Amino acid sequence: MSKPIVVRVQSRHGTKRISTSTNESVKKFLEKIEQEFKLPSRSWNVYQERNNTKKISKTSRQFLKSLNIRHGDMVYLVDAAPTDNGVDGMGDETMDSMQPETSQNGPSTSTNDVPNSAVEDPIDIFLAKQDGLIHRDKDPQLCHHGPKSKCVHCFPLEPYDETYLKNREPPIKHVSFHAYMKKLTQGHTKGKFAVLEDITCKIKPGCKEHPPWPDGICTKCQPSAITLKRQDYRHVDNIMFENPFLVERFLNYWRKTGKQRMGYLYGRYEHHKDVPLGIRAVVSAIYEPPQISGDESLQLLDDPRATYVDEVANKVGVQKIGWILTDLVAEDLKLGTVRHLRHRDTYYVSAEECIMAADFQNRHPSVCKLSPTNKFGSKFVTVIVTGHSEKQISFDGWQVSNQCMALVQDDILVPTKDEPGLGYVRESSSKQYVPDVFYTDKDSYGNEVTLLARPMPIEYVLIEVPAAFPKDHQYTFPGGNGDPFPIANREELGEIQDFHSFAQYVNRQPRSNFLNALSDLHLLIFMATSDMLPLKRSLNMLFEAIKASDEDKVWEWGKNEEWATVEEMIKSQDGGEFMTLPGPQQETKVATQWTCNHCTFINESASNSCEMCGLPHS
Repeated sequence: MSKPIVVRVQSRHGTKRISTSTNESVKKFLEKIEQEFKLPSRSWNVYQERNNTKKISKTSRQFLKSLNIRHGDMVYLVDAAPTDNGVDGMGDETMDSMQPETSQNGPSTSTNDVPNSAVEDPIDIFLAKQDGLIHRDKDPQLCHHGPKSKCVHCFPLEPYDETYLKNREPPIKHVSFHAYMKKLTQGHTKGKFAVLEDITCKIKPGCKEHPPWPDGICTKCQPSAITLKRQDYRHVDNIMFENPFLVERFLNYWRKTGKQRMGYLYGRYEHHKDVPLGIRAVVSAIYEPPQISGDESLQLLDDPRATYVDEVANKVGVQKIGWILTDLVAEDLKLGTVRHLRHRDTYYVSAEECIMAADFQNRHPSVCKLSPTNKFGSKFVTVIVTGHSEKQISFDGWQVSNQCMALVQDDILVPTKDEPGLGYVRESSSKQYVPDVFYTDKDSYGNEVTLLARPMPIEYVLIEVPAAFPKDHQYTFPGGNGDPFPIANREELGEIQDFHSFAQYVNRQPRSNFLNALSDLHLLIFMATSDMLPLKRSLNMLFEAIKASDEDKVWEWGKNEEWATVEEMIKSQDGGEFMTLPGPQQETKVATQWTCNHCTFINESASNSCEMCGLPHS
């Protein structure tokens, strides 16, 4: 007897339900899927397992009951995604001929490229393979068993154990995302029915039961109301700046002008061992895009080099992982104190900053195979530099919740005019249907009440991410000795990137510092984008050498024809004073080193003055 069933089909287009029966042929079932998803005539397959195993053959003459497919089961549709022409596949010629895409507020690459490629970040692949168990030592008072046994008092805990996280010092307020994933995929089903779906506030398309909005809407296509909840997990658990120097260079703009500044954080993600299955965002460099800075505001401008910046960063092993923003007002210049502007009586993050953070997170989604769209949430972080209670500069890290990302993605959350810490959910109009958005609060009697989010406190969608510096400083981009290479887009400070500043920078470097001198992201971007330097087509070998910290390979790259041309150009400009950077074989001919008594810099030449501070040898 034929038994009617409903089978769920998950794909990057969403999840749909297919009505069928146990005696229906596999071929007919697959035809229903093709019609329901409106699949074009291209390669697509359906699998019984989430990891794309147990493929359902299109030529099978079997019935569904022979595949043991039952009511409520889920199968997985995988169709051919667009080819991902990412930066890693680009050759030298591409860099010269590529037309950059610009964006006023964000990155230049399409945000759909990452989800469509369905390639998870290395840190996500690594953590997904870890059990994350929290191992405990034998309790001398409660454990009465042998050294190789375990009991309830010493048995390993799951990475999402609430009691353990709360009792840590300091307490861990948010479970890590991969611990949250472990919680979802535990149990006898092993996460077979666990699906992470992004929230949508838009009317579902394709409904033919009524005229388009505003003339009609039904419960099938109408988005559900949303109740804001504090997110109990976070995608990034810690932010670490490699060293204070890169932050000091960023803050020097404010110190010299009194104007606020914004920059993109470039670095990597790594395992944060202080939180079970945690992720740390490590900041290696800060790139400042074109912007108009003011005392209390700033405006981002189109960046014609945005694509090149991301490409160079990727080729030397880092990526855009966040953004940083100053909100500083000096209080006492002699003491170096700043005003404490953000606290519980004002706000920690303004609605405008929150919306911008959500926009950045939407542009940089995390690939997640538990999601039908292959993306869920984001690891893109926000750092706000401001004054803390002791009137010293602090670095406050944040992310916004997935709910906030959805509100901003669908353009229904806007800032209020009078209160920076309050947001406002738009009302429905003839052009846009907006679902009701609620949040819970307590009235004057302490009773919990549900309120419409017009307005709403931004704190409901904020997730704090601690930011700090390591005890042992790290330098992915150590840079050269002496004055560093100028930062881009700082012309008003007299910091100009041109051939003259490039030649001066190269001339300042000691002969043994070739690798470190070229390991500067600002310098590499200039070399990759400067039309006056003949280097664009010869940089891949240098990028590989810097990524691997391979000094021999850097010397090998320095022997190419393009760099020789650059040397001749510098000689011509500086009247023949340019010292050609030698290869390793020539290094033995360098004069005896001497240490400056004034600044302790180790000089490599026999000069009578220090290359760092300029003071005499004696």
